[in-house]
Amino acid sequence: MTPEERAVEQALALVGGHSSGAPHSADRAPSGDPSHSGDQPDSGDQPRSTGRPRPADEVVAAPRSLPPDRSTDAAHAHDQHRHEHAQRQGHRQRHSVSWREARALAVRAGHAAEERAGRLPLDRTLGHILAEPLVALTDLPSFDTSAMDGWVVSGPGPWKIRSAAGTGGKKKDDAGPSPDLGILAGRSIPAALPDGDAVRIATGARIPADANAVIRNEHAHVDEAKGLLHARRQVLPGQDIRPRGQECRTGEQLMPAGALVTPAVLGLAAAAGYDTLVVVPRPRIDVLVLGDELLAGGLPHDGLIRDALGPMIGPWLRALGAEVSAPQRLGDDAAALRRALTTSDADLVITTGGTAAGPVDHVHPVLAEIGAELLVDGVAVRPGHPMLLARLKREAVAAGPTDSRGDSRGEGPYLVGLPGNPLAAVSGLLTLAEPLLRRLAGREPEAPYRAVVRDEVHGHPHDTRLVPVVHRVGGAGGRAGSGYGGGSAGTGSGAEHVVPLHYSGPAMLRGVAAADGLAVVPPGGVRSGTEVEILDLPWASAMPWTEGCFT
Repeated sequence: MTPEERAVEQALALVGGHSSGAPHSADRAPSGDPSHSGDQPDSGDQPRSTGRPRPADEVVAAPRSLPPDRSTDAAHAHDQHRHEHAQRQGHRQRHSVSWREARALAVRAGHAAEERAGRLPLDRTLGHILAEPLVALTDLPSFDTSAMDGWVVSGPGPWKIRSAAGTGGKKKDDAGPSPDLGILAGRSIPAALPDGDAVRIATGARIPADANAVIRNEHAHVDEAKGLLHARRQVLPGQDIRPRGQECRTGEQLMPAGALVTPAVLGLAAAAGYDTLVVVPRPRIDVLVLGDELLAGGLPHDGLIRDALGPMIGPWLRALGAEVSAPQRLGDDAAALRRALTTSDADLVITTGGTAAGPVDHVHPVLAEIGAELLVDGVAVRPGHPMLLARLKREAVAAGPTDSRGDSRGEGPYLVGLPGNPLAAVSGLLTLAEPLLRRLAGREPEAPYRAVVRDEVHGHPHDTRLVPVVHRVGGAGGRAGSGYGGGSAGTGSGAEHVVPLHYSGPAMLRGVAAADGLAVVPPGGVRSGTEVEILDLPWASAMPWTEGCFT
C-alpha cells in the first residue's frame, strides 16, 4: 500500500462517523482555541480576524519549540489536550485531519465522481483533457514532399531543366499548367521525373516519382544558355525531402488519453485529420462569496473591507482548467446560501468565509440542514484550518433544475468551503480544490517535488504550515524547473533553493502575490538547508522573481 493510500484509509477511518449524512457542526472547537495561542487566529473570515496586525516583516508562525523528530508524538498529545479542553468548555471537537490526509481525500473524491466525456468540435476543445488517445488517421506527411524551395532532380547531374508543364503539376481547377512556377503545393500528382532531369519545386509540393533529391535554390546554379542545372555542393540521396510517414504512420498514437489539449495539440490533431475530439469537459464551478462586511469596490470604510477573494478565485480556478461562473455575493444570509446550494448544477461549489463557528457562520448549519456528506471538516494546516470538503445530495435539488446529465437525484456537486481570510483561502484552494479539480477534469495528480529552503522556517507546534516562497539558483538567476535535488545545499551554495517570503499571515496576500510556490513546512519547522515539498502556483512559470522587501 502506498503512503497516499494509507493516508486515505486512515482519513476515512477518522471521518467515518460523518459519512452517513449531516455534518456534525456542533463538534467544532471554537475558532479562537487557546491551545493555538502561538499562531495567529485562523477563523478564516476576513472581518472576523481580531487583534493588532503584526509587524510587516514578521514571519507569522509559532516559535519552533519542538524538534522535528518528536512532532508526531507531540501532535497526539496536543490533540488529546485540545479534546479535553473542548470538553471542559462545553464544546465538541472538530474532527480535523492532517494536511496529507485532506489532500488524499480530495483526490479520492475526484476519483469517485462519475467520469464524463463528450465529442466537441476541434475549435472548442482548447484546455480540455483528452478522454481518448489521439491516433493518427493518416500518414504524416501523407506523401513525399519537398522540404525546401528549389529544384527536384533525378539521377546524377548536371540535370536538364524541364518545365512543370511536363510533370502534370496543376490544380484541378486550373485552366492550364504553370510552366514558370514549377511544381507547387496543393497540385495534383506530378508525372514521373526522368533520369537526368530537374524541375522547379516549392516547399510542401509533392515529389515526382523517381526523383531522388531536392537542391535548394541557394545551392543551385542555372546555365541558361545550355538549359542545365548544376549543384554547388554534393547532392545526397533524399536530401530536403520529407518522406511519407516521417512524423507518424496511420494508427500510431500521437497523444495519450489524459493529455491537455494545448494549441500545439490542436494543430497536431488538425494535421492528423481530426474535426472533433473526445474530451473530458472542464469542471463547472459556482463561487459563493459570504459576508455582509465585504465591499465590491472603493476603499474600506466604517468597518467594511474589500472582497479580495471574489476577484481572485475565478481566475485562479480557470488557470486550473475550470469553467467558473461570476461570483455570487450572498452576504451572511443562511436562506440565500441554502437556495444557492440546492439549485446549483455545477460540478463544484466554492464558498468563501463562514466555515468557522461564529454567530453568522452559516456553512456548517446549512450543510447539516440539506443532508450534505461532510468528507473533510477542518485540516491541521496553517493558515486555513477551518476549510472543509463536502458532497451535496442530489435529492436536495429536487425543486431546482436537473443537472446537465438530466439527473435530478443521486450524488450532487462537491463543495469546498474556504476560510474568509485571503491566504487561508489560498491554502484551501491548494489543499482541497486543486487536487479535486484535477481529477474532475481527468488530469493526473502532479508529481510532488522538493527543494532546499535557504532560511530557517518556523513551524506551528502541531500543524503543517504553507509558506509562500520564490525559487532561486545561487544568489540570483532563473528557475531550474521542478527537478530539485538536494543534499546539503545551503545559503550561497549555488544550488537551486527556495526563499521564504514575509507577509504570510492568514489575512495577507502580499507574500503569495510575489511567490511562485508554497513550501509545505512540517510541524516544528525546518532548518536552513532542509528539503521541503513545494506546491507550484498555476502561473509559476510566468512569474518574475521578486525578493526585496518580501524576504
